[in-house]
Amino acid sequence: MQSRDTAKRAKLLCSALVAGLLPLAGNAQDTKEITSWDLQTQDRTVANIRAGMDRFEAANPGYKVVDSHFANDAYKTKLKIAFGANQPPCVFASWGGGPLREYIRAGEVVDLSPYLDANPAVKGYFMPASYTPVTFEGDIYGLPARGTSIGVILYNKEIFEKLGLTPPATWGELMNVSKVLNENGIAPFALANKSKWPGSMFYVYLVDRIGGPEVFLAAADRQPGGSFEDPAFIQAGEMLQDLVKADGFARGFNGLDYDIGGSRRLLYSGRAAMELMGNWEIGTIANENPEFLGKLGFFPFPAVEGGKGDPANVVGTLGDNYISISTQCPYPDAAFDLLVKLTDQTSTEEQLLDNIVSPVLGIEVGDPTLQGVIDLVGKAPSVQLWYDQELPPTLAEVHKDTTQQLFGLSITPEEAAATMEAAAKAEAN
Repeated sequence: MQSRDTAKRAKLLCSALVAGLLPLAGNAQDTKEITSWDLQTQDRTVANIRAGMDRFEAANPGYKVVDSHFANDAYKTKLKIAFGANQPPCVFASWGGGPLREYIRAGEVVDLSPYLDANPAVKGYFMPASYTPVTFEGDIYGLPARGTSIGVILYNKEIFEKLGLTPPATWGELMNVSKVLNENGIAPFALANKSKWPGSMFYVYLVDRIGGPEVFLAAADRQPGGSFEDPAFIQAGEMLQDLVKADGFARGFNGLDYDIGGSRRLLYSGRAAMELMGNWEIGTIANENPEFLGKLGFFPFPAVEGGKGDPANVVGTLGDNYISISTQCPYPDAAFDLLVKLTDQTSTEEQLLDNIVSPVLGIEVGDPTLQGVIDLVGKAPSVQLWYDQELPPTLAEVHKDTTQQLFGLSITPEEAAATMEAAAKAEAN
């Protein structure tokens, strides 16, 4: 009876193996999976990322990278939930700044300093300033993966030429350009502000142009005398609302979705002439609507008359998206090798084809538009990280909420400043 049962079990086992219900020894169970999440959804960009992962797999037999790509705002929520559930991906993208520091303080991100010290060629490949948003208490927690991104004003050169307009150098000139565009039935700016961060760019630039980077730094770091009720923040709100009241934006801007191209469609159709956005938008447009690319130009955010901020300052990041390793990852050494493959010279060259300029030393580009971005960054005395990434998550949400309310004219600049200051005090306590 026992031998018959044994034979029966052996027959069932063989059937299961043949049917693929059980793994074969030395097969799937030996594959080590490294999960990787990012917020890139353009087909060409995703293909470039996957190519780096394929090169990693070829150089590291037995490892498999399982990659997932999400839209911007969905990604932020999903990543937060994953960390909260202690199930984050091995490799993940971020902008550095406040949100990443929250994860670092909780011990959830691998310190890359020992790896970089052991691989000086990797560390020295990038501009030193590009590490700033991912440096915490002297240690480095990420590599810049997606290029140099700064806020620039994109504009339709055909419309400007037809109306005899030139890119404005001052806020007063920008208001005059907006007036001419409105008189000709064209909205000055395309804006998709449903997710709040696109409109924040206007406010951040205005504060920087009015008061310089020191005003925000003093308020955010709770330095003596620093306050979000500083006159620079209030004036920025007033000027922003002046532009709204002057019909500076296409209608419905607070309800349009950036992730599905709400602002770009206004540019393509000629219903809006300008868009303030990170220079990644150039690559997105090249992939999405290459015919429109020939009409596209850009210029820096204008100076504010009488402002203390240097007009050469830029808002953005020298890393755009940074990639880090979670401490939950069972293969941190291999994950670091993956980070290197995703940011090496081959990846840099592939990104250039996608109109993305990585913050690496000595980079050369042939495209005049990309060279213009590099020139702006090279001349910038200050690179202000986006507020919604620099601030702690709770305070960043207050900033986005109050800025959207400023756009909607449902709150005064004084009320917005007071709300931010109260939230900053509560955060500090």
